[in-house]
Amino acid sequence: MIRIYTDGAASGNPGPGGYGVVLKYKDAVKELSAGYRLTTNNRMELLAVITGLEAITKPGIAITVYSDSKYVVDAIEKKWVWGWQTKNFKDKANKDLWLRYLPLHARLNPKYVWIRGHAGHPENERCDQLAVRASQGYDLPADVGYESQK
Repeated sequence: MIRIYTDGAASGNPGPGGYGVVLKYKDAVKELSAGYRLTTNNRMELLAVITGLEAITKPGIAITVYSDSKYVVDAIEKKWVWGWQTKNFKDKANKDLWLRYLPLHARLNPKYVWIRGHAGHPENERCDQLAVRASQGYDLPADVGYESQK
């Protein structure tokens, strides 16, 4: 089983933001992160999941995503995102990211587990560190999906 731990952070919301991902498969561990000059926390939480899923190169392996984002976990586990999709995401934020997510879900069929943030979970704490550090980078790129909506 592949375990993906994710977290996102944005100061100001909107403001500078970043995401952190820790992927674990057998004894292998991979960390991913990136920051953006203007974004939201929900975008970074969702982008963390997308980035983690996009990093998977072995098909057919069970995947569990651990996230402290109720926005992401509930949207998927409670099947809200498919209702949003049927309405073309009318009046919903982050359409660009959800459209990027949906084919990944169809291909990989990940399971989701919500974990409480900032509660001492080692991988979640590491993801938070990665996200915050990425958001504090110098000369951060644009989150084009967010900034083009403004």
